[in-house]
Amino acid sequence: MTQFERLQFLTDLLLKEYPSTMFQKIPDNEAELFQVYRSLVNVRPPKKAPEGFLEVQDAYLQEKLKERGTVTFKDMEAFANGLYLWQGDITRIACDAIVNAANNQMLGCFSPCHLCIDNCIHTFAGIELRNECFRVIQKLGHEEETGDAQITRGYNLPAKFVLHTTGPIVHGILTPTQKALLASSYRNCLKLAEENGCKSIAFCCISTGVFGFPKDEACKIAVRTILEHKKPETQVIFNVFGDDDYTRYKQELS
Repeated sequence: MTQFERLQFLTDLLLKEYPSTMFQKIPDNEAELFQVYRSLVNVRPPKKAPEGFLEVQDAYLQEKLKERGTVTFKDMEAFANGLYLWQGDITRIACDAIVNAANNQMLGCFSPCHLCIDNCIHTFAGIELRNECFRVIQKLGHEEETGDAQITRGYNLPAKFVLHTTGPIVHGILTPTQKALLASSYRNCLKLAEENGCKSIAFCCISTGVFGFPKDEACKIAVRTILEHKKPETQVIFNVFGDDDYTRYKQELS
């Protein structure tokens, strides 16, 4: 199969799961069809994959990763104490574990084609990530606690594992409790990763998006917590997306 044929196959199987669809016309352009496929993946609840789906999905996503390119330590800025900084898409980083800024449900973002990190990670990992997250939550018996962390496989990501953590939501004045919960997210991700043999971890800017944590304070907490708790041999990547975060973290790390 070509990439376009794989995408058509996957989209057709996903559309069959819905008695009616939000899509009145299926595009014959690959870029537009990918948005349809991604939307269907995003809204799909955790459940068994259709017959033949996973093999084609994995081939498609692995080839797409080759097209997008992976990022390694040689592409990053290095700082003291095994710390690195890289600006870009966390789903391209080849390391032992990447951190996902999840919500308490821990099932990924259900908004079609939303550009949050949670949506991107689930999209490019594949549908088995949501299924594993569901099993983790079922085993816990409750939603993920704020400041806690859970680990899953990375599936079609270049990272071996994904660490899912729910940071605090900030409305109004930042409180000492919220600061402690954010530090707990970093600390628990680090602890869980090291317990699972991870020697390299890429952290996103936890809680600083729609969760509203002030970015300057979040940066200070992130760097301080990592320096206080990581093992000397563990390499930590601070992954940022915007120019403002890049400048902020570079100043803090320097």
